[in-house]
Amino acid sequence: MIKNLIFDFGDIFINLDKPATARELERLGITDFTPEMVEKNQAYEKGLMTTEAFVDFYHNQFPNTTKASLIDAWNAILLDFPKYRLEFIQQLAKDKKYRLLLLSNTNDLHISWIQHDWGTELYNEFAACFEQFYLSHEINLRKPDANIYEFVLRENDLKASETLFIDDTAENTDSAANLGIHVWNLIPGEEDVVDLFTHKKSLF
Repeated sequence: MIKNLIFDFGDIFINLDKPATARELERLGITDFTPEMVEKNQAYEKGLMTTEAFVDFYHNQFPNTTKASLIDAWNAILLDFPKYRLEFIQQLAKDKKYRLLLLSNTNDLHISWIQHDWGTELYNEFAACFEQFYLSHEINLRKPDANIYEFVLRENDLKASETLFIDDTAENTDSAANLGIHVWNLIPGEEDVVDLFTHKKSLF
């Protein structure tokens, strides 16, 4: 029996244009991610680099860019937040049938953009729906590493067998499933989180 619901953020609640950042970076002359760049990206997502150091790294690698253009490219992935999804999670929170947690790989640039785009009131309304609001750059862990799921289970005294994790990336749900957590690898554009109880009705 499912008692706990852990939600991803991007392409679960907020819509993403995943190719957008690569497309915008290509316009700036950045056509490929080197191993060092991938390492920096992951470090930044874990909060192991400041935003200033992260942007400086790319600016030093590609001096023909501007810092503003790099930031805009990095945030190009972020789109809209449909109101019906907010209403869905607010109703779940109101019903109090499940413990609700959010677990997202994100970074300071993205969250700052979201807070500005949504406004403080809407952002706080959304965050208040969750018992825990875990962002990778704040807890220094990232999916799909097993230790991030172990951390969430341990910190909240959750049983994997009573927990469902919803994420749009198969690598992330596969990792969680290896720990005995029930998963829904949601396919954006084909499935929607508001259909949770129809799509995964066998678990409820």
